[in-house]
Amino acid sequence: MPSEFEPCGLNQMYSMAYGTLPLVRNVGGLKDTVVDYDDSPQFATGFVYSSTDPLALLVKIQRALLLFSQNPQEFKRVQLNAMTVRFDWEESAQSYLELYQSMLEHEADRATHGQGVS
Repeated sequence: MPSEFEPCGLNQMYSMAYGTLPLVRNVGGLKDTVVDYDDSPQFATGFVYSSTDPLALLVKIQRALLLFSQNPQEFKRVQLNAMTVRFDWEESAQSYLELYQSMLEHEADRATHGQGVS
C-alpha cells in the first residue's frame, strides 16, 4: 500500500485478519496499525517502509520475499501475529470506563474532604 496519505486505512486490517501480511508506507493509520518486521520482529504484523522513493518500496518487497522464501516458519509466525491483532472497541471502551470511574472517585474524595467539586 504505497499511499502518500492515509488517514486511517482498513485494507491493512483486513489483510492482517486473513494472514496476508501488509506492506505499507509509514503514513497515517498504516503506521499506527502495522508493526514492521525489521523494527520489531517479535511483534511484527507486516512490512513498513518510509521513503516515497520507488526504490524503498522495491527493497521492502524484496525483504518480504526473502523472509517468505528463506524462513517460511518465521513468516508463518508473523502471519499468526497479524491474525491475532484486534481493532475492535472492546479494549478501548474498557479503558474509557476505567478512566471515567477513576475521575468520579477522585471527585467524590475531594467532596468528602471538603475541597468541593470543581
